[in-house]
Amino acid sequence: MGTVKVLTVFGTRAEANKMVPLVLELAKRAESGVLESRVCVTAQHRELLDQSLIPFGVVPDWDLNVMTTGQSMGDVVNRILTGMKPIIDGYKPDILLVHGDTTTTFAAALSAFYAKVAVGHVEAGLRTYDKYRPYPEEMNRKLTTALTDLHFAPTELSRDYLLKENIPDSSIFVTGNTAVDMLAYTASDEYRFQNDVLNGLDFTRRILLMTAHRRENIGLAMENICRAVGRIAADFPDVQLIWPMHPNGAGREESKKYLAHLNNVFLTSAVEIHDMHNLMKRSYLILSDSGGIQEEAPSFNIPVVVLREVTERPEGLAAGTLVLAGVEEETIYAAAARLLTDKEAYACMAAASNPFGDGKASKRIVDAILGWYVC
Repeated sequence: MGTVKVLTVFGTRAEANKMVPLVLELAKRAESGVLESRVCVTAQHRELLDQSLIPFGVVPDWDLNVMTTGQSMGDVVNRILTGMKPIIDGYKPDILLVHGDTTTTFAAALSAFYAKVAVGHVEAGLRTYDKYRPYPEEMNRKLTTALTDLHFAPTELSRDYLLKENIPDSSIFVTGNTAVDMLAYTASDEYRFQNDVLNGLDFTRRILLMTAHRRENIGLAMENICRAVGRIAADFPDVQLIWPMHPNGAGREESKKYLAHLNNVFLTSAVEIHDMHNLMKRSYLILSDSGGIQEEAPSFNIPVVVLREVTERPEGLAAGTLVLAGVEEETIYAAAARLLTDKEAYACMAAASNPFGDGKASKRIVDAILGWYVC
């Protein structure tokens, strides 16, 4: 086979943060002429997506710009299917790469299937086996698996899940997670934050970083999270807690009610990837319902209190880098308080190795693609 034509598709900030290292690796290999790389973004998240691409010089070849105010998941799927068809028909890629578990992931994979184009799924095989936790991500990734030809699993456990679902072993490649690759591009010892609120933090104190935005946590669960975090900030006045708020509005009202009056709590707008990774690097403890943070924080030796009832990243629990706190006030408070008071428990978590990769996932993925088509 001649030059392998690769079309990479993503649409959210979370996807971009994990696909940029792969796009950069594809561009590097393209210089040798063995492959051709093109990028299409759906802009499912417009502003946040752009924040993640511009600093790395990634300019999409196509931009579907599907985001609209009040969009539903069905709206997004419909616009992606409509927009992808002429791109695939015109470019005729050999393989279309998608990432993870977003609505873009599923819709782009379905577009490729309709055109009889091979699908490569980056971060394949994550599972909770709970249809609605996380929602809609669990079904997005399971449906994408059914459409995928090359499965790039981040861990051996993800590979095992795929094998149990009768995915051929020959189509599964354990690569590590590209989230870890990204840290080499963003984190540094000497760094000045772009967000002035972050520059105002006193990093001689213990910094608690918090994020919470998942759909299943909106409502009572978010109220429980904010009550617990408010108690933590009040009971441990030596800490400074920073919460970059997600643009979807999750937690805004609850944070104002339970946290805004505390002088050691800082609520700020969403921060771009360099600020986030360098803030993580300088934090003492992270409380989060994010999937990506569960993968990234262990590389900085920072324990994570996971604000969810289930996680599709049990490798972190087994390795000791994560603790699953649920979404009840008392369990969240107890998990965080223990790590703030028990030095031995904290040291044990901080010393655990990152089970999600060594920073070479992108290289392994490109090697696998070339091996599949060229060899």
